[in-house]
Amino acid sequence: MEANAQEAAVQAVKQFGQSNLVEDGYSPYHCLTIIGQIEGHMILPPRNKTTKYEHVIPQLVAVEQNPKIKGLLIVLNTVGGDIEAGLAIAEMIKSMKTPTVSLVLGGGHSIGAPIAVAADYSYIAETATITIHPIRLTGLVIGVPQTYEYLDKMQERVIQFIVQNSRIEVETLREMMFRTGELVRDVGTVLVGEEAVRVGLIDGVGGVSEAIDRLHQLVAAREGQGGRK
Repeated sequence: MEANAQEAAVQAVKQFGQSNLVEDGYSPYHCLTIIGQIEGHMILPPRNKTTKYEHVIPQLVAVEQNPKIKGLLIVLNTVGGDIEAGLAIAEMIKSMKTPTVSLVLGGGHSIGAPIAVAADYSYIAETATITIHPIRLTGLVIGVPQTYEYLDKMQERVIQFIVQNSRIEVETLREMMFRTGELVRDVGTVLVGEEAVRVGLIDGVGGVSEAIDRLHQLVAAREGQGGRK
């Protein structure tokens, strides 16, 4: 029986990049990893390292329903990806009652930024980066006014979500998003560690230990208020 449980754990890591949800004797915190490129409705090539939103969303539902799980740690090292899939994950995290803390390691670029700020508290490693840039489309684009109106609406959804879930001012975010002269393909801004905190995008600079300590605090505060978990 124990061998079967170990095999199931290995398969979960291989297929989903996730360990099993909490079991007796284990930590009451679940770790969700957002890595590589966030895959949406289109399947990316097999050589791409991806985070599939159809795997992440059921995990978030399971975490929210499981009374043994006291908190959720979201670890990001992503280049971005599908806008709607990323926003769906961010909205799910934002709506959870389970205490959440995010940690950006390496990079939390593009649509990774809304996911990072969706948590109750966000950290970024000292050498990690976040790239802020306008929405880009790949593939065939119809050159009509409606296409550009749609892009503007998508852009506004991302901007408003970030502003509502962080301390950054909307004018500051827009200026960084459309800034020219930096090496982000054509337009945008790269924020490294403390810079992301200074502009109000991320709450603090830290690593795994700081993120776990913050989860302890959030869980203790929730339980002190007579919360469900």
